[in-house]
Amino acid sequence: MKAKLLVVAGTLSLVSATVPLLAHHSFNAEYDGTRPVTLKGTVTKMEWINPHAWITLDVKSPDGKDVTWRVEAGAPNAMFRRGFRRDSLPVGTEIVVEGFLAKNGSMSANGRDLTFPDGKKLFVGSSGTGAPGDPKEPKDPK
Repeated sequence: MKAKLLVVAGTLSLVSATVPLLAHHSFNAEYDGTRPVTLKGTVTKMEWINPHAWITLDVKSPDGKDVTWRVEAGAPNAMFRRGFRRDSLPVGTEIVVEGFLAKNGSMSANGRDLTFPDGKKLFVGSSGTGAPGDPKEPKDPK
């Protein structure tokens, strides 16, 4: 009986510990899939940090002022497999990012597709997050 109680207690502990972890990695925990956004701006910073890369860009508001946005991208290793390199997005590059707004109203978004000045598109989102239109990991284009 004591062993059975220990197994049940251990199982409950493991399950309860995984719930916050899953919530942290859930698109729906931070972003609103019903609020798509398209941002056109100038890259001011590219951060290659785990677990997600971040793109910071200045976007012109309707009144002409620069507004700083932060765009969450996928894991650096996933972006690397898709052909993205550290020098792919230098400061000053004009880009268009399509994604979804943060639920908290901040100037941040979850990026999905990034379009370079030459028209080349790159999926920068994280796969398997539950975001609208979430593809499986894109295959190597070669």
